Amino acid sequence: MDKSRLYYQTPYVKSFMCTVERCEASGKGTWLAVLNQTGFYPEGGGQPSDTGTLNQVKVLSVHEKGDEILHELASPLEPGTLAEGVIDWQKRYDNMQQHTGEHILSGLVHRRYGYDNVGFHMGAGEVTVDFNGVMTAEELDGLEDAANQVVYDNVPVHTLYPSKEELPSIDYRSKKELSGQVRIIEIPGGDVCACCGTHVENTGEVGIIKIRGMIRYKGGVRISMLCGRRALLDYRERLKDGIRLSNLLSAKLHLVPEAVEKLKNDCQDREMEIGRLYGQLLELRAGQYPESSSPLAIFEEGLNMVQIRRLSTLLYEQKKGSVVMVCSGNGTEGEYQYALGSSSMDMRTLSKDMNGKLHGRGGGSSLMAQGTFRASRQSIADVFQEETKS
Repeated sequence: MDKSRLYYQTPYVKSFMCTVERCEASGKGTWLAVLNQTGFYPEGGGQPSDTGTLNQVKVLSVHEKGDEILHELASPLEPGTLAEGVIDWQKRYDNMQQHTGEHILSGLVHRRYGYDNVGFHMGAGEVTVDFNGVMTAEELDGLEDAANQVVYDNVPVHTLYPSKEELPSIDYRSKKELSGQVRIIEIPGGDVCACCGTHVENTGEVGIIKIRGMIRYKGGVRISMLCGRRALLDYRERLKDGIRLSNLLSAKLHLVPEAVEKLKNDCQDREMEIGRLYGQLLELRAGQYPESSSPLAIFEEGLNMVQIRRLSTLLYEQKKGSVVMVCSGNGTEGEYQYALGSSSMDMRTLSKDMNGKLHGRGGGSSLMAQGTFRASRQSIADVFQEETKS
């Protein structure tokens, strides 16, 4: 074990003393410092790096380059400086909880179903773990129960550094072929895995393991989860949202899903009724125009694209114009949705020509084309008349 990596000696190191061996400009307005020893964990293995301060200078990120650990600083420190490193402990401990919880869950998935963890990322919003096999929602519930039982049992998390002779006798998980000294994390009843991250000393410190969701991903599944304090904060916010919905719907919290379903069904019924009434209104609107063999351009406010198409269809089918254009503004200055309809002229060609002159986009069939023009009402009317004149 490299004794200069203090986070391996004890992941609970919150501050430490060190000497700045080198500090150089990064080329992007920050500086990269190498220390004689460090408690800052460098990004790796799906775990974000630690942050904090070095002699009150912000440590923005930490990463490895070869055998060195580079600390990205907001301002430079002179080589030879004796410095105190202070780690953002809440972030470090949060990462320790998430990483240990991921080990427990991944180990159980491997033991029960033989699936491998093929992807792991500790993001700002959640932790995601990818497995190369599929599970059901019921199986996921069982895994969550089993994972939390390992937390309740409060078993120690062991860190092992087996020799080359001992390593072949250990049945451990690993995402890749390893060389040199292998670091093994062993959680009785949970996992045995090669890992370079930081973890809590006892599983009880994980607090809780909560699976938030599962989706199909690359032939397997991607599971999102949270542990410990982050799971508590997530539940707190979700409960606030649930209570807010409960108040808005005037329904008890446990009846919110039923209330939402009823609201959805009521909205669908209203939408159908509104659609029926709009259909009648458009029929009446179309009936106001006399039959004509001349082109007809209509500008109506407040119509959506379905209604624009419907009115255009009614007008040209009832022979209210040789070519019919219906336009409606959508609230944006100089932008109109349109539908072009005709049984005697190819609307694909007309739409293409008008789009070219009116900064438009869209298309359709020979009978009907639709899209959007970015031009004034007068410009649209003028181009329409020009393109449809005999």
